[in-house]
Amino acid sequence: MENNDLKELIDIFLEKNNLREGVTNVDISNAWFKMMKNGVANYTQEVKLRNKILYIKLSSPALKQELSYGKQKLIDMINKRFKNKIVEKITFY
Repeated sequence: MENNDLKELIDIFLEKNNLREGVTNVDISNAWFKMMKNGVANYTQEVKLRNKILYIKLSSPALKQELSYGKQKLIDMINKRFKNKIVEKITFY
């Protein structure tokens, strides 16, 4: 079995069992914590993706304000990392 065959089987399994969104959420959460390192990651409580909107729960109001100025840069970084346009908007709460 080649890598492409295995990838196709995994994709089919994820789609049939409605697991794609959950796997994507885990992947994007891991990516967020790796990209943001300890500074921002320490204040991040939750990361969720729904309908191409990335919801990030932060415990610091000042950090929410500061990150809101760079939303487009964050969107570009995430989409570049995933080589796909999976995020169109970021909401901090």
